[in-house]
Amino acid sequence: MNGSHVAPPLAAGRERLAGEVVDAAIAWSIKLAGPQASPRMRQAFAAWLDENPQHAVAWQRVVQVRGDLGGLPPALALNTLNAAQALHDERKRGHRLQRRAVLGALSCGGILLGAGWTTYRYAPWQRMTADFSTGVGERRRWQLADGTLLELNTDSAANATLSGEQRWIRVTRGEIMITTGADTGAGARRPFWVQTSVGRLQALGTRFVVRLEAGQVRVSVQEGAVALHPDSGATGGVVNAGESRWMSAARDAPAPSPGFAADAWTRDVVAGNDLRLADLLRELQRYQHGHIWCDEQVAGLRVSGVFHTNDVDKALETLALTQPIAIARYTRLLTIVRSKPG
Repeated sequence: MNGSHVAPPLAAGRERLAGEVVDAAIAWSIKLAGPQASPRMRQAFAAWLDENPQHAVAWQRVVQVRGDLGGLPPALALNTLNAAQALHDERKRGHRLQRRAVLGALSCGGILLGAGWTTYRYAPWQRMTADFSTGVGERRRWQLADGTLLELNTDSAANATLSGEQRWIRVTRGEIMITTGADTGAGARRPFWVQTSVGRLQALGTRFVVRLEAGQVRVSVQEGAVALHPDSGATGGVVNAGESRWMSAARDAPAPSPGFAADAWTRDVVAGNDLRLADLLRELQRYQHGHIWCDEQVAGLRVSGVFHTNDVDKALETLALTQPIAIARYTRLLTIVRSKPG
C-alpha cells in the first residue's frame, strides 16, 4: 500500500463494519495504489482514518488481506474477508452451513471470476469520456439529429459522429439498442456504421442490440439486417431479423440463445423460459453494485419468468419463494445464493 499511516492493532473480536465504511476503505485502497496518489491525498486519507474507529478497522483488514492473499485486487480481497466473517457469525448463531458454501465464499475464484471482472467494474473510464453513458442500474434513451434512437442499458457508454457522408456510433462499454433514423435532412441517406473493439457493423435499415463481452460482441437484430466486418478483414456474415451472432476480431459465428430475450432490458426486465439459475443471477448482477455468488449445488436449477431489473433484491426474494434456495447478503458488495437448509 502507498501511504505511511499505520492503523492501530485490530481488536480480538471481529467487528462488523457498516457497508459505507467498507466501500470507503475499498475506494481509498484503489486511490492510494494508483499513480494519482499524492502527499495531499495521503493527508486526506490519514484524516479519514482518524475520523472513526471503524475506519481504522476497515483499513487494517485491507492491509491484512493484501498480505494474506498476495496480489489479489483490494475490492475482491475485502469481499472475501467480509464474506468469511459473515459466514462465521452465522455459524456462531447456530445455523448449519454447507461446507461447500463456506469454501465457495472464501474462494477467490468463487466470489468473482478473476481480476478482469474487478477491473471492469471498478474502472468505468469509458463512461467519463463518452457522449452518452449510463451508470450501474440505469437505462437512458437519446434521439440523434438524423432521427436515430439510442437506448443504453446499465453501465454502458457510446459516442456518435454524424458527418457529411457517414453516420458512426462507437460502442465502448456495455450494451446498446440502436434504431436507425430516416436521415431525411441529409439529402441522400448516409451509411450507418457501428464501431466496436473487435470490428465494425453496418446497419441496413434496422433495429438491433449490440452487447460487448470479453473480446467479442453479440449482435441481435429485431428488424432489418446488420452486416458484420471483423477487424481481421475476414468476410463477415449478415444478421437478419430474429437472429444473433457473435463477432470477434478474427471471425463471426452464430450465437445460441441465452434463454432470455435480447431486448427485454428495454422494458426493465429479464424475461425467459427454462433459464439456468446461475445464468439468470449473472444477468441480474449487471443491474446492481457488487457480486451475486451462486453455489454450484443450485446453479443448474431451471427457472422461468419475468424479473424486474430495477429491483434486483425483490427479484431475488421472488426466486427464494419459488425455488429451494436461500439468499444471504453480506454488505452491499456480496450476495450469496445457496441451497435452502433442511
